[in-house]
Amino acid sequence: MLRKFFLAIFAVVVAVTTTFTASAQTAELRGRVTINQADGSKAPASDVAIDVYRTDISGKYNTKTNKKGEFVFAGLPLVGIYTVAASHPAASPTWVPNVKAGRGTDYEITLSPGDGKRLTLEEIKAAENQNTGPGASSGAPSAAKGESAADKAKREEIIRKNAEIELKNKKIEESNVIVARTFTAGNAALEAKNYDEAIKQYDEGIAADPGQPALLTQKSAALKGRGVDRYNAAITSKDEAAKAPGIEAAKSDFRASAEAIKQALDTLNAQTPPTDPQEQTRFNANKIAALSTRAESMRLFVTKVDQTQVDAGQKAYEEYLAVEPDAARKLVAQRGLAQMLFDANSFDKALAEYQKVLATNPEDTDALVKSGMLLFNIGAVNNDKTKYQEAANFLQKFVDKAPDTDRLKDDAKAILEELKNQQNVKAEKTTATPARRRRP
Repeated sequence: MLRKFFLAIFAVVVAVTTTFTASAQTAELRGRVTINQADGSKAPASDVAIDVYRTDISGKYNTKTNKKGEFVFAGLPLVGIYTVAASHPAASPTWVPNVKAGRGTDYEITLSPGDGKRLTLEEIKAAENQNTGPGASSGAPSAAKGESAADKAKREEIIRKNAEIELKNKKIEESNVIVARTFTAGNAALEAKNYDEAIKQYDEGIAADPGQPALLTQKSAALKGRGVDRYNAAITSKDEAAKAPGIEAAKSDFRASAEAIKQALDTLNAQTPPTDPQEQTRFNANKIAALSTRAESMRLFVTKVDQTQVDAGQKAYEEYLAVEPDAARKLVAQRGLAQMLFDANSFDKALAEYQKVLATNPEDTDALVKSGMLLFNIGAVNNDKTKYQEAANFLQKFVDKAPDTDRLKDDAKAILEELKNQQNVKAEKTTATPARRRRP
């Protein structure tokens, strides 16, 4: 029987290098909370629980107000739409819908004495819906004269089996031709960033042979690339009516990309690993390529579609990092994992990953500023001055090392000023170790 044609993707995988504008844009969200007094006046409300729910995709951020009733979040995704809810044990909860970060607005929230309930997003949505609140073969034997019934049955069984084998070989041969043609054409279209044509070609190949992990991996890459283009076009469009449909189309691509690469890995995992050294090399390289594509697809899916899948996204990155032998690619993946956790509000986990980056690259400016922002947000939850101090140290080191063109430099300076004025926290000076004098 003919063998199925299995493609080697490691030599032809095309990297999607489109810049993802949205994932890099972050902004600040701040406000203040007061509570109504018995005499009709208002007083700053400290220790108010501030729950910021992201409503365009699943996401949640938490902090508390300081003694002046103020709260601030650093590094929120600029394109997000949020609902800010405030609650306190001695007050009735309230919320502000349709909030956007980075608009220079200092949101003011007023509480009234009440039962101390803390609202979930589902309760807020329910209240809003009630207006109560603000995805025959050659080689077959011939009949012989006087053959017995048993011999005839045996001959006919051989003819039937030969016919089945021939038909199966013909189908495999035809599908091999289609797979090879669509794989080559799809890769050419992917390299030219003609994602619609690439997806069309890969789909034709997959229809001919659904068990081709290479086609599924490449289709995932094409869907990811198209989703990136659609997302960037939507968020930079001056046509407000086109933004929401464009973002939804991008989300659909990110979801489909994650599904395609899952199918690719399921197919690879179901295969018996080859024993031939050359076949082993190809099989292992195919799997690494698929794991790499899945990690990046899950980053986009988690941060742009469903943040509740952050654990699945982290697992995807960890499985890829465990097998990637190239140090440079590993570093890129480590940064991708940290950024995904940062964007998905898993602050403690994100901080741990950025610390891994700094352990091998102490001067990595992105890891420095993100570590500072994370520690600032973590410290704000319980007004932890130790965390604030660590945040100031990282942010100052970033400001000292980053070029003036770095878009996060002004944000870092603003947070350092906030820490200095509101928390009386300044970056600690680092003392350089004096060089040893050579003996004469």
